[in-house]
Order: sequence, then structure tokens, then C-alpha cells
Amino acid sequence: MGLLTIGGFAKAARLTPKALRLYDEVGLLRPAAVDPESGYRLYDPAQLERARLIASLRRIGMPLAEIRAVCGLRPEAAAEAVDTYWRRVAADTAERGRLATLLVGNLSGRGTTMKQTLTVRHATRCDAGATRDSNEDAAYADERLLAVADGMRGPGGAAASTAAIDVLRALEPADVPAAELLALLADGVDEAHRAVRGLAVDPHQPVTTLTALLRSGSRVALVHVGDSRAYLLREGELHRLTRDHTYVQSLVDAGRLAPEAVAAHPQRAVLVRALGAGGEHVEADLALRAARAGDRYLLCSDGLSAVVDPAAVREALGGAGGPDEAVDRLVALAYAAGAPDNVACVVADVVAV
Repeated sequence: MGLLTIGGFAKAARLTPKALRLYDEVGLLRPAAVDPESGYRLYDPAQLERARLIASLRRIGMPLAEIRAVCGLRPEAAAEAVDTYWRRVAADTAERGRLATLLVGNLSGRGTTMKQTLTVRHATRCDAGATRDSNEDAAYADERLLAVADGMRGPGGAAASTAAIDVLRALEPADVPAAELLALLADGVDEAHRAVRGLAVDPHQPVTTLTALLRSGSRVALVHVGDSRAYLLREGELHRLTRDHTYVQSLVDAGRLAPEAVAAHPQRAVLVRALGAGGEHVEADLALRAARAGDRYLLCSDGLSAVVDPAAVREALGGAGGPDEAVDRLVALAYAAGAPDNVACVVADVVAV
């Protein structure tokens, strides 16, 4: 059998020509040949197996970057990678299901009273790092609020990160139901954005990241803008709760950059979202989660996450006796990796009282 046109190959692979053009652009499935006169893509029937695998992985929702990695593995390793991915999806789905149940209960008036009363034990560290002569990071923690902000280096960076957290600190006395936490945080981040914009001195506009958790009872609301991060250590497993708002992350999401190439990319620190940047409003990621006794949360700036491997972060969090020991271990890891940037982190344990 000779080469197939893109239409014939798409039909045989149960894909669309549009999907095949995308897979060509991102390097997942190159055509066997391209007609020099018409520019039409031509495919070898031997490529059908790979095309069908890609189609199946897309149907289960796997991102293009992960599909590229799976397609490069031997069958046994590929099967293990798919199983790992689906376990992660199942865990996320289960958490969303619990959230949905909570919201249904709150909205219908059938919410139940929690049997446990929870509190939070916490610790913070905010170091300049090994090579910086200034510190634009800020960190804050108490029983209601955990927050980390990373101001852009230069005039106003430190003031921007401090101002953003100060706005959220003013939200703490508000005693609101769990279902209203997200609305409260949405208003708070808008106010923080305006506060940072108000620090502008022509022609310089300072900006900052902001990642924070606001707690009410057993519920925590997350707000996130930029590339600081939030993690949850639960039952020995480390879960990343935030997605970086960076140029390189957008390349990864589009399948144009492999995740393992992010650390070496020259534009890895370029933000596409930050407080103070852009117009009158900022787009923030918001989420509501259920807290459990035994949970350990970590919020940190990229001075930690950019230089310390997640496996080492998990080991440090899991092996530390309390939050103070945990933050000391994490900052020590950053320094062992050179600490080229400011390092801010908050570690908080959820405990029953």
C-alpha cells in the first residue's frame, strides 16, 4: 500500500485532519512526506499504530507533552506511565467529587456539621539567597491565612509583595461560610492588584506573584497568580496545587516544549500573569479544597521550586517532625543547590483539636 493523503490517513486512524496538522506542528506525528507542489501531507500506513495510540491518549485527556513522552517508551514502560497518569486523574476527580458534595450540601441547606475541629500549626522562612543583595519575597502564616509573594527584582518589588499579602491579611477577621471563601478571595486579589498598581512610579510598574490559602473550618480556598507554588503532602504523596503562569508553561501546555526542558529554558522566569501587570483586572486561579487532619501544606517562591527537585521536596516535608524543621530543611536544600534567588516558604500542618 502506498502513502495515504491526510484525509485518508485521518479516516483510517479515526482522527481529524486538523488533529493531524496539530500533531505535525508539535512534533508528535510527522508526515512521511510532503508534496513539494501542493504542500499536502502524506502518511505511511505503518504510522497508523502510533496515530491510534495518540488518539487514545488524547481521549483520556492526557496533555500533548505527556503523550510525547509515552510514545517514546517501550510498551511496558508506556503502560506504566498511562497507569500513573490515570491514577492522578482519578485522585483529582475524587477530590472534586468531595467538593461537589460539599457545595451541594451548602447550597441546599443539608450541609452537616464537622465532627472535628481543625487548627493549623505553621512556620515561615524568607531568605535572601546566596547571591542576591536584596529580598523581594514575602511570606506570612497564621491559623487562617498562608501566603507567599515574589516581587519582581528592582524598584518597588519588595513593597509589591508585602502590599499584596497585607491586603489578604485584612480578610482574616471576616467570619464567612466555606462556600463564600472563593468570592472573598476573588475580591481580595482584585484589591491586591490595585494596591500593587498604585505603587507605580513612572516609568516603572512593580509586579508580584501571589499564592495564598485562606481557611474557614475544614475548607481552604486557594488563590494563585504567577509562578510561586502551593503543594499538599497527604498520606505520603506530594500533590502540586498550582500551575505556573509563565511563558514556558504555556509552551508545555501547547505541547511545544517538554516539561524536562523548562529548567534550562532562557525565558523560564517570564511571567504571563502577575499582580500589578496589565490592565485594571488580573486573572487569578481560584479553587476550594477540603482540609484533613494530617495534611501538610507548602507554599513557596520559585527560589525553592526552581532549584529543588519535587522528590527532594517530598522527602524533606515527609521526614520533618514539625513545620519549623520542615522549612529549615527546605531552605537548606535551596542553599545546597546554590540558592541563586530569594527563598520564601510556608509550611503548615492541619491538626485536630
